[in-house]
Amino acid sequence: MSSEDTFTIAIDGPAGSGKGTIAKELSKILNYHYLDSGAIYRVIALAIHNKKLEFNQEKKIVELLKEIEISFEFDKTFLDGKDVSSEIREESISKLASKIAQNQELRKSLLSFQRSFAKKPGLVAEGRDMTTVVFPGADLKIYLDASVEERSKRRHKQLILKGNNVNIANLVTEIALRDKQDKERVHSPLVIDDEAHIINNDGLSVEETINKILALIN
Repeated sequence: MSSEDTFTIAIDGPAGSGKGTIAKELSKILNYHYLDSGAIYRVIALAIHNKKLEFNQEKKIVELLKEIEISFEFDKTFLDGKDVSSEIREESISKLASKIAQNQELRKSLLSFQRSFAKKPGLVAEGRDMTTVVFPGADLKIYLDASVEERSKRRHKQLILKGNNVNIANLVTEIALRDKQDKERVHSPLVIDDEAHIINNDGLSVEETINKILALIN
């Protein structure tokens, strides 16, 4: 096991593959702790924005980590005790998060913090490098995938429900570009770990996808 008496499930996958929703629901079903690694970078991006720092001020950003407190409660994300779940989903924060995620010193500094979530009885962690870098010794590794077209449809539906008028063709282009950036970045690129079980959830419901993972656990 990844640590004594702690079962760790690591889930990686591209943007829009549904890993956030799947990981949250899975953690509730199993009564495990939950780690959204992407939200960590978003919270740090918000903290940087609040402190009026620039994304390339690497040393100051690493120092900032010692001053802030990040915590999760299933659907909610907190910065210094304040619920920032909505703020970290703003487009400007998302873009800043993508930039700071390329900061190698920051990624190294976050490793021990991310690994601290692996506590009894277990953990479900999702992101881009959970199976390869953060939890290479995870008990179960999942690579959750879906086609660009399927992921674009999901994102389009989400944005329409929020009242946004978006072009699905533009979403296809944006998601394909995001995939390229994630797979080609120098530090901790998105790759499929040799031990990972690949699940393509095109046409699958959340429940059907979770059942596939539960079957692997059992």
